[in-house]
Amino acid sequence: MSDPDLTAEELKAVEAVLRSPFLGAGPVVDEFEKAFAAYLGRRYAIAVPSGALGLALILLAQGVGPGDEVIAPSYSFRECAQAIAAIGATPVFADIDYWSGCVTAKKVEAKLTDKTKAIVVLNANGHPADWTVLRDLAAAKSLPLIEDCTESLGSRYKGELVGTFGDASFFDFSQPCPLTCGEGGMIVTDNVDLAMAVRRRRSHALEERGSVAVTSAPALQAKMSDITAALGLVQLSRLGEILEKRRETEETYAKFVQAFEGIKPPYVGPDVTELHWFVYVVHLGTRYDRKSRDSIVEDLATEQVEAAPYSAPLHLQRHYFERGWRRGDLLVTEKVADRAVALPFHCHLSAEQIEFIVATMKDSVANVGAGAAIY
Repeated sequence: MSDPDLTAEELKAVEAVLRSPFLGAGPVVDEFEKAFAAYLGRRYAIAVPSGALGLALILLAQGVGPGDEVIAPSYSFRECAQAIAAIGATPVFADIDYWSGCVTAKKVEAKLTDKTKAIVVLNANGHPADWTVLRDLAAAKSLPLIEDCTESLGSRYKGELVGTFGDASFFDFSQPCPLTCGEGGMIVTDNVDLAMAVRRRRSHALEERGSVAVTSAPALQAKMSDITAALGLVQLSRLGEILEKRRETEETYAKFVQAFEGIKPPYVGPDVTELHWFVYVVHLGTRYDRKSRDSIVEDLATEQVEAAPYSAPLHLQRHYFERGWRRGDLLVTEKVADRAVALPFHCHLSAEQIEFIVATMKDSVANVGAGAAIY
């Protein structure tokens, strides 16, 4: 599904850290934070071990906890909702727009209660949400708006980079993200009080090691290592090159996919000025269902092509099913997720490999759609 874009520069950077006195959080982490904040034009960046921990720290820093509700998408990877549940709050899932895959302000507003303490919105598979309307809603309701950028590094909405729209935004650097450190994440914000509150809960500073209770907020020791930050710094410096190579892969896919029965072309909203896909997702037509999607994934596996459903809706997973969510609660999320297949997407794919992947999928789509298995 993914293959990191690494060069000799990343190896040199890691070797330099291994030869230094710091392997854990040290000066390279500080440098990575400053470089990432500068890239986005935000005042503060705080490195963390993952995007999920980033979200948990943002919520904790804003006083969210047991008894509180947080609006979030179900059409997402599990880590977002898990971070909300892990701090004792309750994820309340909102439905999505059929085309962009992002939650909408109208559907968020329908889920608001007096227990709602924050709104989390994902830029789904790289596609920015409608941030103008979402910001207006959050301001009108005096709620913090948190931007989930784990899938959208480099994309732009109305000319502005994702990561600049939330009161706080968070990124993830695990595979298959274009900026890949193995694991890792980053929180960004312009709010000094929020940044300080996040840092207090993330880790104690080195000079505070003589105390176990420097502040009233116990730290989680959720730090990034200098080794991870060294990878991130080089990857950030090469980000334009990495994204351009991924765009070339996307264009090769588009050439072979084009339009054929049973598959919808990727959607790009009118306010999206730059879009970098997280993974290459093929959306099947409405005559297909979850069972036929799974058959297509199996057919691809038979031909040694790794593919997967793009999203298993969170509200249908066991933890949330046991808390009362049921199929039919989020009709658009379920309809889109049942028909979305993620294909291999990275810059090392050759045109011949992509042609084979698409041809194999076309054959499977035709045969599954006709009610026959492909062997």
